[in-house]
Amino acid sequence: MLHTDILIVGSGCSGLYTALNLPRDRKILIITKSDAESCDSFLAQGGICVLKDISDYDSYFEDTLRAGHYENDRKSVDIMIRSSQKVIQNLIDCGVQFHHDAKGQLDFTREGAHSHKRILFHEDETGKEITKHLLAAVKELPNVTLMEHTTMMDLVEKDNTCYGAVIRRENGKLDAVQADFTILATGGVGGLYEHSTNYRHLTGDGVAMAIRHGLRLKDINYVQIHPTTFYTTNPEDRSFLISESVRGEGAKLYDKNMQRFTNELLPRDLLTIAIKKQMKKDGTKHVWEDLRTIPYEERHAHFPNIIEHCLKMGYDPDKEPIPVVPAQHYYMGGVWVNHESRTSMNQLYAVGETACNGVHGRNRLASNSLLESMVFAGRAAEDLMASYDKVKHDQGVFRSIDYTQYQDEKALQELYADLVKKEIDKADKAMKIKEEAEEEGPDSLPSALHSASEKQQNPAARV
Repeated sequence: MLHTDILIVGSGCSGLYTALNLPRDRKILIITKSDAESCDSFLAQGGICVLKDISDYDSYFEDTLRAGHYENDRKSVDIMIRSSQKVIQNLIDCGVQFHHDAKGQLDFTREGAHSHKRILFHEDETGKEITKHLLAAVKELPNVTLMEHTTMMDLVEKDNTCYGAVIRRENGKLDAVQADFTILATGGVGGLYEHSTNYRHLTGDGVAMAIRHGLRLKDINYVQIHPTTFYTTNPEDRSFLISESVRGEGAKLYDKNMQRFTNELLPRDLLTIAIKKQMKKDGTKHVWEDLRTIPYEERHAHFPNIIEHCLKMGYDPDKEPIPVVPAQHYYMGGVWVNHESRTSMNQLYAVGETACNGVHGRNRLASNSLLESMVFAGRAAEDLMASYDKVKHDQGVFRSIDYTQYQDEKALQELYADLVKKEIDKADKAMKIKEEAEEEGPDSLPSALHSASEKQQNPAARV
């Protein structure tokens, strides 16, 4: 059995940022299901939002709420926005190179549903630029051990207190990690979908284990579809994202007759609806996106990797539109956490896409994800250290682990995937019933829906 002070499950920006914000005298173990760079944080193209100055606060706040259909947790939104400058400065101090204008000042771009330019970027691979520097900084820390190709199989818990996790090492051996605190940074649920921009191994493991152990969940069916991914008749391992920044800088969307059919800067969910509606009307499997409306020099300076991928796939964005189609992209729901990223289980935190603090509401505003992940990862680290005097230990819980239930990894992964999909489906059905009832009037709301809602909010009712 391994012993550590703090176990972080996941090597994306939220997990890494948490580690960097913890004291150097605490022993930290980071495990990741694949190699350290195979996380969605490396794939984020567009950028990271920041409050440029206080005059933009109200607009930024409203843009986030409007995109989220006003279902956002307003305190979470406020925390994120007000903490953004500190996060950006920390990233710059870590070596992250954001784009600068001709005068040497930080340059900003705009994406869909943003009223103003407030997004910092590094070409069209901002996530890679940020996460590679965070990873390099973490690897320099003597108090951090990084174990790649190591899978969390289950939480080790008793009486609603987490004591660590059961893991499968790279060599296939089952083991356990005893930790004072465990932090879930396991990413999203894209691997459960046929078409997704996510890595295939990101299958909502953290959410599945939360379901299995009766943790409180929030907005579990709030799954965001990105409106523009490169369409191909030979699907790759994951759908290649055509960043929202492309449309933010002026790219246009066309139907089969090469006519514009929508406002390209609509929030992602509304634009996805418009694209799917046009595809159905035209009887096509994709629409067209024209990058030629962006000035040549800007197009190549800002989006070199997107252009390179299109050329690889047989399309020259300098000469013709490219085919695009919606695909699953981001998970707004997940494991419920408070404003300090605590879950409903003692000594267990969740950060990043695994967690749901309500900041995104029903639909995420573009480029809020990287920022939100790090803001609340930092808060998790701070709150965790403030809670250390309350840590409980239980050696007996490890002696009673039945490892036989984890022998068949494939069967267990299928079980976890099924748990998440069933919860999402159940929440979708409950939401549909509620929306239909609200159209008819509050008196028509079925009592069964009230019961389902109560179970969703009360973890005890789910055990």
